[in-house]
Amino acid sequence: MKCPYCGADESRVIDTREVGDGIRRRRECQACIQRYTTYESVVKVTLQVIKRDGRREDFDRNKLFEGIWRACTKRPIGAEVVENFVKEIENRLYSLGQAEVESRTIGEMVMEGLSRLDPVAYVRFASVYRSFTDLESLKREVDEMIERRTDAPEP
Repeated sequence: MKCPYCGADESRVIDTREVGDGIRRRRECQACIQRYTTYESVVKVTLQVIKRDGRREDFDRNKLFEGIWRACTKRPIGAEVVENFVKEIENRLYSLGQAEVESRTIGEMVMEGLSRLDPVAYVRFASVYRSFTDLESLKREVDEMIERRTDAPEP
């Protein structure tokens, strides 16, 4: 870190504090003894979503929130629950450590979470995400969901 006053490279940290998603450091230049403040924060890699047709677009958490929120409309699920769910998915996506992720991966994460959160929201989201063309395929999906729930051990 170069001193903003004299340009020297040597400084010592006097104070460190966490501020939001970053760190604030108070420094003192070893050459001119001037004090200055620096801020450090993690820079997230821009996550690209690979769509079904091969197009790439930036990950948009608002788009994810809106899709989940629409599926949860008129269900006993608050905005805070949906926001936490979106944060969980976003964290999982970034923890994959990849610059690009397929939209299918995101959709599967959402469906997995919604199946635990609310079965009706799950079916609503699945009906749009999987583009069911007939009632039979929708019925199969609901039957599979019911089967998974009956096979799962009670918490």
